[in-house]
Amino acid sequence: MSFMLDCLIKNAKIIDGSGAPFYIGSIGIQDGKIVMCQGNEEAAQVIDAAGRCVSPGFIDAHSHGDLILGTEDAHLFKTTQGVTTEIVGQCGLSMAPVDPKNLDAVQTLLSMGTTSFPEDMKNWTSYARYLQYADAQKKTANAKMYIGHSSLRIAVMGMENRPATDKELDTMKGVLREAMESGAAGFSTGLIYTPSCYAEEKEIIELAKVIAPFNGTYASHMRDEANFIVDAVKETINVGRQAGVQVDISHHKMLGKPNWGKQKETLRLIHEANDEGIPVICDQYPYTRNMTTLNACMPPWHFSNGFASMTDKLKDPKFRAQLKAEMSDPATEYDNYYLNAGGFDGVYVYSAAKTPEAEGRYISEYAELVGKDPWTAFFDLCQENNCSTGGVYSSMCDEDVCEIIQDPYCIVGSDGLTRSWQEKGHPRASGTFPHVITYFVKEKGILTLEQAVHKMTGLTAKYLSVKNKGLIKEGYDADLVIFDYENLRDTATYDHSNSITEGIDYVFVNGEVVYHDKQFTGRYPGKMIRHNA
Repeated sequence: MSFMLDCLIKNAKIIDGSGAPFYIGSIGIQDGKIVMCQGNEEAAQVIDAAGRCVSPGFIDAHSHGDLILGTEDAHLFKTTQGVTTEIVGQCGLSMAPVDPKNLDAVQTLLSMGTTSFPEDMKNWTSYARYLQYADAQKKTANAKMYIGHSSLRIAVMGMENRPATDKELDTMKGVLREAMESGAAGFSTGLIYTPSCYAEEKEIIELAKVIAPFNGTYASHMRDEANFIVDAVKETINVGRQAGVQVDISHHKMLGKPNWGKQKETLRLIHEANDEGIPVICDQYPYTRNMTTLNACMPPWHFSNGFASMTDKLKDPKFRAQLKAEMSDPATEYDNYYLNAGGFDGVYVYSAAKTPEAEGRYISEYAELVGKDPWTAFFDLCQENNCSTGGVYSSMCDEDVCEIIQDPYCIVGSDGLTRSWQEKGHPRASGTFPHVITYFVKEKGILTLEQAVHKMTGLTAKYLSVKNKGLIKEGYDADLVIFDYENLRDTATYDHSNSITEGIDYVFVNGEVVYHDKQFTGRYPGKMIRHNA
């Protein structure tokens, strides 16, 4: 080799992302690409990685990072746990496209994942226009974006609780087609959230058909992850079948004790679909508690006129009585997070800006603190915070989580809502990727380190068409993580959700060091990835 490398990493335990056994060797970096080398080459920077592992940078298969793109919070949440690429625009929520006349409605919806919005957002009427903004942001990770169904629907028809007309559907298709032509990764739904939940299956299929010629992926937070989860999986697979697209079942889990064990049926359906020729995968975060707004406890049809209207309705004792009856009844057909968590003893408040004394407490604890019965405390909390609150729900069991991650069609996604590093949240936002290793590899012993890394790198890149990433291979992008396996530790907990991972020495993105020994380097080589580019 006649030229000098930009960087030489030698004596490393190389876990190449393919699932193959590790080997001891050296990796060169030149012009942002990986060069496989002997270890005796000349280099501007030499890192002796003896006693350390080197893997591809982790790819977050399910991220809401578009909501905070380019901010310090984005760097803290993703880079400190080794994420170098994120697939954003999930659960029907994406920062584009927008229609300026419906800007308030979409921002209200997206506020579950961000505390502020760029002034330029009113101009993002197309994905191409959004990319102009996104390309200019200071990114320590790469991002590839789905177009969210709720965002698309709001842009075209606001928060209307009805099927789209033929004209509205044609308009949505046109907006989605432009996005795909401009490099969007596909289309996502959040079928428990308004207004995505107002769409019938045929609307979803028609929109999914738009992404088919572009080899796009349909990612779905399904209509139900509890009592009707088997039906929801069948619907999601049918969208893939009818539209001819790959399906990713988002954050696959079984919510509520009566539903534990149903993954045996849902995983069987996933395997059957793949055998039929419908590519279906799922992603998962490695925790037994889920997280979203506290509004998810209440039936979504009450939110058809927005959060402000719901806040007003909560002032009425008769309406509260009706809500209590609906929420308490397992026969009420919606994904009931109150029942999934086993009642208010399992509903933990992480965000309630107007009543900070509620944060960090279960509803039942908060009710005791303020001297109210739990129902009154819950409804008051939602009303006082204008229905803008966040909850963590104790809804899943360990055995199900462990069985799902071992499935060959399962990859890793954080689903972290990353509003602010200063707020309480869920440890998945800052700890998912090291936690996969500490939990599934070290503690449970159900995956090898190579298998875990494969599910966070090479397999994700393969399934989600992230080209030139996910493997330590000649000519691939030099997105790399150097870590100390013995001392790797996710420090994020439910009480202290945003916390820096121990044991990550270096994070490289496109050949540049963005993070070293818990310090950012001030380099921002992250790029917006265009699908099919």
